[in-house]
Amino acid sequence: MLEQSMTVFVEIVLLCGLAFYVACNLGANDVANSMGTSVGSKALTLKQAIIVAGILEFSGAVFFGERVSKTLATGVVNLEVFISTPQVFVIGMVSVLLSAGLWLQIATLKGLPVSSSHAVVGAIAGFSCIAAGVKAVNWQTIGLISLTWLVTPVISGLIAALFYKLIKYWILDQPDPDRQIQEWIPWLSSILIGIFGVIVFPILSSPLQTILTQWGWTLPVHDIFLALGGIAAVSLTGFSWRQLDQQQQDSSSNPIPEKFPGIEKQMAGFQVISACFVAFAHGSNDVGNTIAPLAAILAVIKTGSVPLDDIEIPIWILLLGGSGIVTGLAIWGKNVIKTVGENIISLLPSQGFCAELATATTVLLASRLGLPASTSHALVGGVVGIGLVQGGKEVRLDTVRSIALAWVITVPSAAIISGILFKIFNRL
Repeated sequence: MLEQSMTVFVEIVLLCGLAFYVACNLGANDVANSMGTSVGSKALTLKQAIIVAGILEFSGAVFFGERVSKTLATGVVNLEVFISTPQVFVIGMVSVLLSAGLWLQIATLKGLPVSSSHAVVGAIAGFSCIAAGVKAVNWQTIGLISLTWLVTPVISGLIAALFYKLIKYWILDQPDPDRQIQEWIPWLSSILIGIFGVIVFPILSSPLQTILTQWGWTLPVHDIFLALGGIAAVSLTGFSWRQLDQQQQDSSSNPIPEKFPGIEKQMAGFQVISACFVAFAHGSNDVGNTIAPLAAILAVIKTGSVPLDDIEIPIWILLLGGSGIVTGLAIWGKNVIKTVGENIISLLPSQGFCAELATATTVLLASRLGLPASTSHALVGGVVGIGLVQGGKEVRLDTVRSIALAWVITVPSAAIISGILFKIFNRL
């Protein structure tokens, strides 16, 4: 009995190590997207971006990563097929972890931003087809993801282009942009807080309402969120006005050229905040790509059967995934950050702000419609949209072609690697 328990313990430790490896590669590739534009526009240094993204991605993953993990663990494969062979399902999920990690590492070494969601989904489809035939895959889900490939970058590009044209017209191209930015700071603050609130507050509303009810409070939870949002928007507006006044005083007394020309220095502050929101939202969604297979495996080990319904996601698994994400971002993230932030077009803070705002908005819209969205696709689409507004001459088409090719081959590549690994592991 003791020997069997030790064997199970060793297996779990090895599986956790494998999941940590996948999380590291997700952090190095997918997470780097959230800060790429901030580094490219010089609003943040690479070191600052890694620290900020690490904190926010970890927070989003730990506090809000449970829902996506449950969906990925049980939604892509038809689990009824594996009811009589749970051990095959476990071997398959191990193949998914390793193949997704390998593909993300290959893409990261090449500096290509790919979708970890697509890598995991492709890997699950690959092992399922080999293990139980094409009927084991939920092809409707695969088709929906394929549709998202096409829609996400287009929508994000359009939104980014619209945001940037409005900012150019109402602020940057005005005779007195300093005065215009003062008038627009409250609106920009409200937009940022509003987008973040709509992403986070629906997730918090149900558990918070339960807690308030237990304490005997009858105050509706949406009133609390409205108050918090208002306080945050007013605080951000006041801070930005104060920062703008300080910048104007410094520029009048210091003849040394500034890091950003004119109004772009103020826009750099807004871009940092928008990048933080993207990082937090991304962590809450994409940590599931790392820990969903691990959670499914542990559910089988614990119950001895394939989980047909929602599975429990222990907090320690979320902590494991968040830690791996931060580690990978710190070690390897600079390659993809450079591709997104510098190798598509050269960005100013106002342009990076619009690209990140479009990314957050697109991911939010997709979530509300129940569509699986890719942060990588949304952010690259936003950057390209900014380039097209400028006439398209600055867009480096060779980089865009390389990224698009990486997107197209992610699912089949992960599926093939997963299928091969499954055959090997199953024989062993």
